[in-house]
Amino acid sequence: MSASTAQIPKTALAMHSTVTRDAMLKLNLEEVPVPEPGPNDVLVRIEATPINPSDLGLLFGAADIRTAQQAGTPDAPVVTAEVPQSAMAAMGARLDQPMPVGNEGAGIVVAAGSSESAQALLGKTVALLGGAMYAQYRCVPAEQVLVLPQGTTPREGASCFVNPLTALGMVETMKLEHHSALVHTAAASNLGQMLNKICLKDGIKLVNIVRKTEQEDLLKGIGAAIICNSSDTHFLEQLTDALAETHATIAFDAIGGGELASQILSCMEVAANRNASEFSRYGSTVHKQVYIYGGLDRGPTILHRNYGMAWGLGGWLLPPFLQRIGPQATQKLRERVASEISTTFASHYTRELSLAEALSLDEMRQYGRMATGEKFLINPTKG
Repeated sequence: MSASTAQIPKTALAMHSTVTRDAMLKLNLEEVPVPEPGPNDVLVRIEATPINPSDLGLLFGAADIRTAQQAGTPDAPVVTAEVPQSAMAAMGARLDQPMPVGNEGAGIVVAAGSSESAQALLGKTVALLGGAMYAQYRCVPAEQVLVLPQGTTPREGASCFVNPLTALGMVETMKLEHHSALVHTAAASNLGQMLNKICLKDGIKLVNIVRKTEQEDLLKGIGAAIICNSSDTHFLEQLTDALAETHATIAFDAIGGGELASQILSCMEVAANRNASEFSRYGSTVHKQVYIYGGLDRGPTILHRNYGMAWGLGGWLLPPFLQRIGPQATQKLRERVASEISTTFASHYTRELSLAEALSLDEMRQYGRMATGEKFLINPTKG
């Protein structure tokens, strides 16, 4: 193993989430051994890792955070919360197992294995995906890291994977399934802003759905052309007009619960029928698709089936999509992200937290809201 001049400790902190058999969630920081890289591995000192909505499911483990209590010390907090009995059946595979948290992050390669490819990464600023990123150090195979352009900081590269590849994946799914334009909900999010920049750059028509005037203003500020506010009195009419104009027949929904997915399908049907020459009791033959990829509303998805028979509703996740397109296509997407990390795929953060601060009840209540336009960053070196 070769190392940089930075002193590497024997142990370091990592955040763990445990759901116990007595229906309790425990969140704490563990002192864990810092691994020694194998021949083709690199050791990364993590300096920035985002709190994504996809991280919260593992972090909170279906617990009722309203019941959370904090113990321990400011530097070593321990948070506990009750898990409803109705959710315990889904927790069976993780009971009493401390689970490391954090999907993605960025940092500096401080040690490397003996292989040429690993040695070439020493001292580089890299982004990485693979879980357990809410930690001070992470050891991964050299081929799994993405070298960031010179001058890029870990903070700028921390969100290199989940949001950028999800936004690119939406566009690629649209193309693979033979649609020509798309719809996105919760469109003022960091991901939504990236998707707008991709579509503007690539000449793709995008219908943005938001729920607040300030979110409209934010999207207009980055050049978004079509925005529908679900809080407006005439939202359904505006959405139908936007769908008729763009011919968008695929939507990606971050909300999940409620009636929005059904409303999108209904408006797609009305838009498809505007120029129909004859009536069909089975509805239009245009296939309309909504993919739910988030759960901002955890309630039931309510469908009013007034959109014919040519429609689909399903789930969409990044890992299965990447498996679908294969490693070569995935690498091309990763390279695009790296080359546009300070423009198209730039992320903005509401607040930067240390590992200990991320287990403060006040901070947990803030980032646990998953508010559109708010994004929190953990810096494991802070403090």
